[in-house]
Amino acid sequence: MGGHLTHGSPVNFSGKLYQANFYGVKKETGLIDYEMLEEKARTVKPKLIICGASAYSRDIDYARIRKVADEVGALVMCDMAHPAGLIAKGLLSSPFEHCHFVTSTTHKTLRGPRGGIILMKKDFENPFGLKDLKGNIRMMSNLLDMAVFPGTQGGPLEHVIAAKAVAFGELLSDEFTVYAKQIVANAQAMAKAFVAKGYEIISGGTDNHLMLIDLRNKNITGKKAQETLDRAHITLNKNAVPYDDKSPFITSGIRVGVPAITTRGMKEEHMQTEVDLIDKVLMSIDDETVITTVKEEVEKFMKQFPLYPEQKN
Repeated sequence: MGGHLTHGSPVNFSGKLYQANFYGVKKETGLIDYEMLEEKARTVKPKLIICGASAYSRDIDYARIRKVADEVGALVMCDMAHPAGLIAKGLLSSPFEHCHFVTSTTHKTLRGPRGGIILMKKDFENPFGLKDLKGNIRMMSNLLDMAVFPGTQGGPLEHVIAAKAVAFGELLSDEFTVYAKQIVANAQAMAKAFVAKGYEIISGGTDNHLMLIDLRNKNITGKKAQETLDRAHITLNKNAVPYDDKSPFITSGIRVGVPAITTRGMKEEHMQTEVDLIDKVLMSIDDETVITTVKEEVEKFMKQFPLYPEQKN
């Protein structure tokens, strides 16, 4: 499902300290294989089931995940780092009714500072029997608080806390609702434009802010695409695709997202231009003249979307 090292990757602490088992997507559709998830859960009987992804463009069935979790006695954690802003505005399914814990970064679609949050809708006594000094069973929220401080964190970054407060304030505004809806509209317009040019989007489209594109039918690696597009001043990242036959350092795909360009002021009608520019580079990936020409076109195109429009003279 893509990307999060902290979901049990063997190179990350989560894969070193914990025994992680994985589920994925169906090869034919690119959609989460819930049958695989359920079978794995019944076989492994995990203590925790994690859902949420960094390169998955569809909504998630949290109720179905919670149902099998209850069956096997597991807790459920949703990492909504990528789509959190869209979830907050009701544009995607909410994990809060079904997941014991919900985590997120505060950047990405929340458009705040680098940082994180841990949320619970309902508190409950910890199932491990851990007690406080008076012999009372500690609430789960208390264990989470202690795991953050003093468990892993030193002094708080108060400037980041203040920035989070500003971001959460923006999140409550009508302007953010307009922004979030525009993200979805832009992503769907971009996906449609890519498909029209013969690009293979995993799952065939998007429900959120991003899309994962398999470049194998174009005979281009993700690494080559990212590095060449960088030189044309177009930023995206190489990304492994489901059932990839290349290493994570090379990859067969790219991940494209629209929140940043939406913040700059772009609408659906601009997505075709974006895709045309990307395609022009990828279809002439070794042509330095084309790359230079596209870089100049990008710079000219972006002048109508200044980073700080309020500072225009």
